[in-house]
Amino acid sequence: MVKDFQGKLFVFSAPSGSGKTTIVRHLLAQDRFNLEFSISATSREPRSNEKDGVDYYYISLADFKQKIKSEEFLEWEEVYRDNFYGTLKTEVERIWAKGKHVIFDIDVVGGLRIKEKFPEQTLAVFVKPPDINELIRRLKNRGEESEDKINMRVAKASVELATAPQFDKIIKNYDLEVALQDAEDLVDEFLGLKKTTKH
Repeated sequence: MVKDFQGKLFVFSAPSGSGKTTIVRHLLAQDRFNLEFSISATSREPRSNEKDGVDYYYISLADFKQKIKSEEFLEWEEVYRDNFYGTLKTEVERIWAKGKHVIFDIDVVGGLRIKEKFPEQTLAVFVKPPDINELIRRLKNRGEESEDKINMRVAKASVELATAPQFDKIIKNYDLEVALQDAEDLVDEFLGLKKTTKH
């Protein structure tokens, strides 16, 4: 890892449809936090609206497995069969080299692995949806995936929700405005910008 600047790491994890991406985008828009998004690598094909090097680094399954062997990932996971996601070490180095803090929008397993590797520098936040029914509604409203894929995500969500207590903080996303403010307060406090006020 780059030694001259080691910034903070902000991990946001949650079941798909919890609203973590909306929260991460909001935090990235706050200039005072000096954050940059960590782009994950994946072996899956890009969706029609996605761009390589913006949404993900798209690499072939063979390349992904090779990078696992050569220990190029901070964390990785086979999320679905032959569908790998991970954080390249070079990605964190790239952001730290710019003197910025890193924010992650990743799977719960990956999030906890980053916390494990950088316990002092990482704030791991779990974003909790109101309930499973609301999660199903949000996933269906996206209109991006088949019924089968949604069912897979929902089954996975039940397992992911059980990991919430392992995170440093939990944000309940029942009301988006409140959740966004809670997220800002947590980042402010972790960066030492101000003491948080409890809602």
